[in-house]
Amino acid sequence: MQKKSDSICFETEDGEEVRFFVIEETKLAGDNYLLVSDGMGEEATAYIMQEITEENEEKIYEMVEDGKKLEALSKVFSELIENVELKL
Repeated sequence: MQKKSDSICFETEDGEEVRFFVIEETKLAGDNYLLVSDGMGEEATAYIMQEITEENEEKIYEMVEDGKKLEALSKVFSELIENVELKL
């Protein structure tokens, strides 16, 4: 498995900065998605984020919360990164 070493910093609604490590990215039905992690060890939690382009062309990312979409994206990411089990 090859992990991307990129990390990105997000600002929460409360103004707190949170760093995520980008594991993989994919496009599904014309939308871009990132598989990110809050760490690199066995205790790390993975999240799937959708890229949203605002009117001013600024890109923002939102956590995917829809159960059906999460399930479909988990399958896609599992195929892209072998030897990793994604739990919903």
